[in-house]
Amino acid sequence: MTTLTGLPEALQWLRDSVAAAPLGLATTGRDEAARTARAVVDQVDDYLLPRLRDLDAPLLAVVGGSTGAGKSTLVNSVLGARVTTPGVLRPTTRSPVLVCSAADVGWFSGDRVLPGLARTTGEGDTLNGITLVPTDALPPGLALVDAPDVDSVVEANRTLAGQLLGAADLWIFVTTAARYADAVPWDLLRTAQERGTALAVVLDRVPAEAVGEVADDLAAMLRRGGLGAARLFVVEERPLIDGFLPAEQVAPLRNWLHALSADQEQRAAVVRQTLAGALESLRGRVDVVVVGVEEQVVAARALHAAADTAYARARAAVDEGVGNGSLLRGEVLARWQEFVGTGEWMRSLQGQVGRLRDRVTAAFTGRPNPAADLQGAVESGVEQLLRAEAERAAEDTVVAWRSLPGGIALIGGRETELDGVSPAFAGLAATRCGTGRASCSSSSARRARASGPGPG
Repeated sequence: MTTLTGLPEALQWLRDSVAAAPLGLATTGRDEAARTARAVVDQVDDYLLPRLRDLDAPLLAVVGGSTGAGKSTLVNSVLGARVTTPGVLRPTTRSPVLVCSAADVGWFSGDRVLPGLARTTGEGDTLNGITLVPTDALPPGLALVDAPDVDSVVEANRTLAGQLLGAADLWIFVTTAARYADAVPWDLLRTAQERGTALAVVLDRVPAEAVGEVADDLAAMLRRGGLGAARLFVVEERPLIDGFLPAEQVAPLRNWLHALSADQEQRAAVVRQTLAGALESLRGRVDVVVVGVEEQVVAARALHAAADTAYARARAAVDEGVGNGSLLRGEVLARWQEFVGTGEWMRSLQGQVGRLRDRVTAAFTGRPNPAADLQGAVESGVEQLLRAEAERAAEDTVVAWRSLPGGIALIGGRETELDGVSPAFAGLAATRCGTGRASCSSSSARRARASGPGPG
């Protein structure tokens, strides 16, 4: 098989676009869209791009399943060698184990497959990597991964199990006679069906007297779930022999895997099935992300509109307060009357020379300057009006956001911080209104002089 021209580049563009999807607001569909986006990115990175670039690479079969289903024992028994350690304590935290022929180590030792997982060899556990075990017990052309439990109580184990499933050419699902109907494994089986992943099912630990009944029931469930094409293998409950399942119990699975290893056409058919299914599934999964992003856009616009409306009302209130004479009360009114009563109003009209003379005289005599006092009072009034309306706008914005999608999480318990002006507001307002030449203060002073005291 050869690489499909242009498809890897298109997938890389799609992957980068999905990874950059803006999903920051806590909208109704955000979590599902984020999970779907992460799964798409992982599968493109872990499977689609590596497989498309190396279509002739060995088949990767991931052995996954329920807690305590006996995955590691099954892998060891199929190979007739101890290549992975069965977990005694649950939940286990050891790394997944990738077993391959010594001749195929080069395919898996780099970052071609599962690039986000570091490789380690030998004994010991790693929490963020994969243990690579070369063995002569497995023929070339096929690699097996002993994955974490799909229903582990440890979230990291479940996440990694799902990631490994997305990277598999073939998923070998292991369950038991007691747990084959559990909900969590069937969620992943449905995922495999939706993505078209090639699937084999191993029904382990089946009492000899119930083999027919249990196997038939599971086969019927698979058919109802759209998985009727999955290969089903049954392993009876028997005592282990030196830690291995009896050879005759695992022979059908072993023979099938060895046949895949030996037959390039069979391997290619499995790869084509999973590859085509994964590519076909991208449309619906990306649609979920698109819907999530569209929901984010609508929510963001509503949040912006709420804030814009609140602050537009505040600006209108400031304009009205400055223009209708309502500032001419209290201290401003007293300074206005002093300003007019002392004749400073007329003298203030005599130009720059007169104003300079007044300031110099006041500086030497210590006498108050009514014009400066009036301007200071007006500036203080404007500053107070600005702060009051800004406070009201901030509070109105928080109230509106509480009722809008994504708003509560955006506030995030910061009501005290967000429903008032910022700490820098007072200084900025004073700077804008404290020079006498700034637009707000000079405009207010002109309006005061033009309006006179006015009513109230």
